[in-house]
Amino acid sequence: MKDFFKFTLATVTGIILSSIVLFFIGIMVVFGIVSSSDTETVVKKNSVMMLDLNGTLVERSQESLEGIFSALTGDDSNVYGLDDILASIKKAKENENIKGIYIQASSLGSSYASLQAIRNALNDFKESGKFIVAYSDGYTQGLYYLSSVADKVLLNPKGMIEWRGIASVPMFYKDLLQKVGIEMQIFKVGTYKSAVEPFIATEMSPANREQVTEFIGSIWGQVINGVSDSRKISPDSLNAYANRMLMFYPAEESVNCGLADTLIYKNNVRDYLKQLANVDKDDRLPILGLNDMINVKKNVPKDKSGNIVAVYYASGEITDQGSATSEDGIVGNKVIRDLRKLKDDDDVKAVVLRVNSPGGSAFASEQIWHAVKELKAEKPVIVSMGDYAASGGYYISCVADTIVAEPTTLTGSIGIFGMVPNVKELTEKVGLTYDVVKTNKFSDFGNIMRPFNNDEKALMQMMIVQGYDTFVSRCAEGRHMTKEAIEKIAEGRVWTGEMAKELGLVDELGGIDKALDIAVKKADIEGYTVVAYPEKKDIFSTLFDTKPTNYVETQLLKSKLGEYYKDFSLLKNLSERSMIQARVPFELNIK
Repeated sequence: MKDFFKFTLATVTGIILSSIVLFFIGIMVVFGIVSSSDTETVVKKNSVMMLDLNGTLVERSQESLEGIFSALTGDDSNVYGLDDILASIKKAKENENIKGIYIQASSLGSSYASLQAIRNALNDFKESGKFIVAYSDGYTQGLYYLSSVADKVLLNPKGMIEWRGIASVPMFYKDLLQKVGIEMQIFKVGTYKSAVEPFIATEMSPANREQVTEFIGSIWGQVINGVSDSRKISPDSLNAYANRMLMFYPAEESVNCGLADTLIYKNNVRDYLKQLANVDKDDRLPILGLNDMINVKKNVPKDKSGNIVAVYYASGEITDQGSATSEDGIVGNKVIRDLRKLKDDDDVKAVVLRVNSPGGSAFASEQIWHAVKELKAEKPVIVSMGDYAASGGYYISCVADTIVAEPTTLTGSIGIFGMVPNVKELTEKVGLTYDVVKTNKFSDFGNIMRPFNNDEKALMQMMIVQGYDTFVSRCAEGRHMTKEAIEKIAEGRVWTGEMAKELGLVDELGGIDKALDIAVKKADIEGYTVVAYPEKKDIFSTLFDTKPTNYVETQLLKSKLGEYYKDFSLLKNLSERSMIQARVPFELNIK
């Protein structure tokens, strides 16, 4: 027994000491990462910028625990900020020591609007006369669309190009919920408001199938036309290649069809780049990764006017308040507070509101709409739409002076729904019962242990109809259209930016740079500095602000569940969502 306690004590002591040592090693790694990220990059002659795309693309970069976790565990997947990529491409164009861009295309989780924004930036880069070369062991369709802008598309001799067209493959939960005894009680306005369908149906409704067919057709048209222009292949031929599924053929067939230029092994790519950059074969090729480019100074003199053009990033789901595990997304109270500060800041001459949101809480959307309207009364407000600016995302955008969207942005979806679970069958299955004592008719309104009665259903539907009428009125006011005109294109229908411009829901097609140009003209200023808001958190703020439950969720569940994490997250967070929602389907699942 004495030996047992001795060995147990020694083991516990060893664990504690090991934990302390690992903690300090982790802190040292964090300090190393932070200090290296603050070091200015010196660009050597004949350098090449490398876009090593292997991970997930987000609207705006943010130092996160996921990045530190990946660094400590050796995970080579990354989270890229669209803002960093666009800024880096622009700096590469302006820097005379950078001779070209090398795209190493592995896998990138992104929507087509963001890929289109990067592609447009690369097209602009080519105007400098510098080269762009892309290589992949196997191109995903999205990354091939992006990479096709390159002067030379290189492919591994045993690689492939995924080129098959676009599909939307939504998942339906009705039968699963029915089996466990949960009924979703639905209240909505809008024939095309399909966000509720996964919970009450087992397939798309005819209206939803119609709208999805049209908007994925619009996106595919943009992809086809982009590749056609860059590769000089007719759209008909590209569709024929998609129908053949060239990815199952030998790589030589992709070259024969004109999708790729050269078959080459990855080990030989560096020598290929040296020739283009005028670097001797025996010399070292200076390569600048994205982190290096972030710390390259701009070739622009510092503005001394004091004028600020603010870019405010509103990205994610719209909520009344942060969730129990995360403060991410568009949190109503916080955004309202931030916009008020921008309104009251005399140095801020114009605001570009960068919206990338599928929507969310109808109440929070209304509050943010009001804040944007008040901001617009003081200074120009230009909306720049990202991957999504739909439903609640369009709600908070519609009052702006000008709306700019990418052709492949998903927007519109002007509609509202309510969803309340009824778990009576589930409770009966597990042997739970309930009772109630109440003073008035609706005292227990919202009790999920029973279904709504007819009077409660009528109240809910009345509230949804009122909310929809308000939403339509806000859009009509902001777009200077009649309510009748908005109602014809509302009904919860999703449009691409290309389609929305024709309907009057969007003013211009383009990216954030176009929105900035419009903002500067409307503000009538010459000198100015672009400042992004809200201010980014550093790694230490992120570390201390992150709740332990969120850390466990992001590190363990995401890594184990992979692409199924979104479905898990949807079911997990249903109870945290507002009862009344203005949003597109929870997961569009466009591939």
